[in-house]
Amino acid sequence: MDTPARPEDIRNAVWSACDTFRGAVDADQYKNYVLAFLFLKYISDVWKSHAVQHLERLKDTPAEMRELRVTRLMERERFKLKQFEQRDRAGEVIDTFLGDFYSLHERRAADNIGELINEVLESIEEANDPKLKGVFRNIDFNSESNLGQTKDRNRRLKTLLEDFAKLDLSEVREELIGDAYIFLIERFASEAGKKAGEFFTPRKVSELVAKLAGPKSGDRICDPACGSGSLLIRAGEEVSGDNFRLYGQESNGQTRALARMNMFLHGLDAADIKWGDTLNGPQLIEGDHLMRFDVVVANPPFSLDKWGAENAAADPYRRFTRGVPPKSKGDYAFILHMLATARPGEGRVSVVAPHGVLFRGGAEGRIRESIVRDNLLDVVVGLPAQLFPTTGIPVCIMVFDRARESGSKRDHERDVLFIDASRSFEAGKKQNHLRDSDIAEIMRVRDGRLEVERFSHRASLEEIEENGFNLNIPRYVDTFEPEPEIDIQAVQNEIRDLERQLAENREQMNRYLKELGIDV
Repeated sequence: MDTPARPEDIRNAVWSACDTFRGAVDADQYKNYVLAFLFLKYISDVWKSHAVQHLERLKDTPAEMRELRVTRLMERERFKLKQFEQRDRAGEVIDTFLGDFYSLHERRAADNIGELINEVLESIEEANDPKLKGVFRNIDFNSESNLGQTKDRNRRLKTLLEDFAKLDLSEVREELIGDAYIFLIERFASEAGKKAGEFFTPRKVSELVAKLAGPKSGDRICDPACGSGSLLIRAGEEVSGDNFRLYGQESNGQTRALARMNMFLHGLDAADIKWGDTLNGPQLIEGDHLMRFDVVVANPPFSLDKWGAENAAADPYRRFTRGVPPKSKGDYAFILHMLATARPGEGRVSVVAPHGVLFRGGAEGRIRESIVRDNLLDVVVGLPAQLFPTTGIPVCIMVFDRARESGSKRDHERDVLFIDASRSFEAGKKQNHLRDSDIAEIMRVRDGRLEVERFSHRASLEEIEENGFNLNIPRYVDTFEPEPEIDIQAVQNEIRDLERQLAENREQMNRYLKELGIDV
């Protein structure tokens, strides 16, 4: 076993392990296998370290008492793994054989290694029910369709076990493993292209969305389209301390499993992540009504087609009383759901959306007008293009605050702050990135509700009404850069000087040519 791994060692090693699958398996598929192995290796290393330390302390304890204490350790440990007795030469139980990464590594040349991995993962699920129940359900290490025929599959799995055996994660802090997990998800998103939108929001975009929502101690925080959970985790990180609760829902079963493992690795395994279609079957329910949250954040799929408009009129939770969004564009369906689940009089909503939600007409226009008239819209931030691996289009963040409702503490504030941050980014080859300084400036302007030339503007309800409730940011923030004044006389003088120099150079060239006997 090597020395304890550093954060960069973990990132480099697991990304290198992906080479086992590249070219043979789609990134959208092999991410599940690599992430599952990172999870398995970490909990195996942590459990083994705890068990070894505990048994060392018990080495002089009578065998019967030692066995009892080991059993209690297993019951108390957070990472409970499949147990087998291991006996010393006298036949006394001295330890527990773990059905974990190490047992698999020892059997890595077995013909049925894929089946053995599945069995160990299933045992971990059962031992950690309900926290991990079902997280590996859709990850089949014995799958011919995903991992190839037996010979190729066994070779890949053997290599994967050997790659991860080089890492010692026993002394790595939990949050660093979680960060490595998010690092991998981010890299997979770049490789997976459009499919990545199902499970990943870029780190800095997540950070900005979370900051704009302003989570605080004691809050219940929800992401109704949580993907792999990175945005939800960022929202939790905005709270000082650990006095908050996380909730989410995700329609894709594999992506939901990633979110639950992600939460576990960040020490947030109390997070309640539901599985199902939020718009047609919300699962976060209290009694006969939707659960209410202090903060709701999301980066839902852009302009989702066939989102369930046919069921909206009969929605038992009355989310669509402002209108039913177009069946081919589900953006406002998610926004209306988020507003319905924000706590009345105080809940805050921060959502990423395509710019079309700001100006499209028809049903969307009527919904937008209703929301603005009810004074729920607080801030609109326009972001740069090419921030996402899934699309090159520029997007916006809309921030709503139910504290602006009539009778609530901010109901006297009637303007909407528009921020044009479309030019605030660091350019990349394939993808642009928000910088810390970009986020800091947006938050400075938002917190002070400042008007900054060519960057931000506070628009009154009357101004928005004059624009027909069109919220397109250029209507409110003038980003026109005036052309610098040109000194015509100076330009003419420069032209004459250039013409004079050109004439002198021609005369000089002609003299040289004549000296060479060339007729000019």
